[in-house]
Amino acid sequence: MIVAGGKALQKMRKNPMGGRIEELQAVAEENFVEWRRPGRGGSHVIFSAPGVREILSVPAKRPIQPVYIKQFVALIDAAGGIRTK
Repeated sequence: MIVAGGKALQKMRKNPMGGRIEELQAVAEENFVEWRRPGRGGSHVIFSAPGVREILSVPAKRPIQPVYIKQFVALIDAAGGIRTK
């Protein structure tokens, strides 16, 4: 499996505390992971990747809880094994 790089992602791997939704969105875009906000001003951001079954819904409030950061990194890793730049 190919592991995605980038300073922001490496920071999330080492310390999953205190992330911001904007950081997750930027890392997602770098790694071919799609994100969207549900209609009508929803309070969550939905992350998904083509070919990966799991879909992750992350509350957009700050700071993001570590459990969501860990799940996000796992989604990035799963997407990296399917599609690379």
